Amino acid sequence: MYEMGKAEIDAVIKVLKSRQFMRYRGGEGGFTETFERDLCAKFNVAHALTVNSGTSALICALAAMGVGPGDEVIVPAYTWVASALAPLAVGAVPVIADINDTLTIDPADIERKITKYTKAIIPVHMINLACDMNAIMKLAKKYKLLVCEDACQAVGVSYRGKRLGTIGHTGAYSFNQYKNITCGEGGAVVTNDDRTYERSLMYHDAGSFTRNYASSVKEPFFPGVNYRVSEVQGAIMGEQLKRLDGILAKLQERRKIMVDIFAGTNKFKVAEHNAEADAVGLAIIFDSQKEAQAFTKKHKTGLLIETGRHVYTNWEPLLEQRSFHPKMNPFNWTQRKVVYTRDMCKPTLDILARAMNIGTPYNLNLKDVKAFAKKLIA
Repeated sequence: MYEMGKAEIDAVIKVLKSRQFMRYRGGEGGFTETFERDLCAKFNVAHALTVNSGTSALICALAAMGVGPGDEVIVPAYTWVASALAPLAVGAVPVIADINDTLTIDPADIERKITKYTKAIIPVHMINLACDMNAIMKLAKKYKLLVCEDACQAVGVSYRGKRLGTIGHTGAYSFNQYKNITCGEGGAVVTNDDRTYERSLMYHDAGSFTRNYASSVKEPFFPGVNYRVSEVQGAIMGEQLKRLDGILAKLQERRKIMVDIFAGTNKFKVAEHNAEADAVGLAIIFDSQKEAQAFTKKHKTGLLIETGRHVYTNWEPLLEQRSFHPKMNPFNWTQRKVVYTRDMCKPTLDILARAMNIGTPYNLNLKDVKAFAKKLIA
């Protein structure tokens, strides 16, 4: 969370005074719908649907695109565990691919991991770092695959003129406490496809067939779940969205200062960015694990290999192929035997053991940002 203030408080007060907390209670047209409309306009995307988390957004997007039992979905070995668990929620199974020095999924390894059972790819824009979406969309077209962009950690960031999340067939955002904009817990699905949007409406709301929009829906209704948000979340997000571009501009300004200073060191290199002109995130990579460990000891920082559930080796429920019920375990429905081992993505482990995210000092003035960066290369 970068900014939160009086505007959000006033918006919540309006909701409380209205006594209209549920977005569908008494008809549509409230804060949440307004936020979705404004998000579409800002991101130049046809449809947006607010849900209760980034995880729900991923699951909803996969269900809406028709991913299901017997399908394989390629995900990166470095991401929050939800990216890998989301396919399981719709009956599919994840196939884990390596990252490269951009700290995002390696298109070359995506292609190596494609089988005749692959249905979709989930590229994850980790820590505000953009995936190589041009290469990924070329692969998707070549192999007739669906792409669900996980932009949960990169809300609003651009890639060559387009907002991340709007390049693939669907996109997923998170608005939890630690994201670029936040309402505590929340998320959104975006898409340019009308049918996918209608199906996401159905999946995210068990009562979708009772809503005012039901008569205009062309897709036959199917049973859904409940990923809805309240008007409180919608009201907060409406104000947070107004802040987004200013937040990103401030991050970019500070990143540039730090990158310019880091150019004068041979202690590490700045991680390559797939869209440098739009870059927001900043990570560094050392030549050796020994150098990386010495740096962390000196500066009391941590390496990406130490980020727990963001590293595939710590995804115990997945690695053990467990399920809440044996008859509902997607690994019983696979077309081939899918095996996971803790050393299956050695290149990823090597990179993460030498890499570090540099949290941009958002609240420091520019003079102090320079001092912070110089201290890291001293």
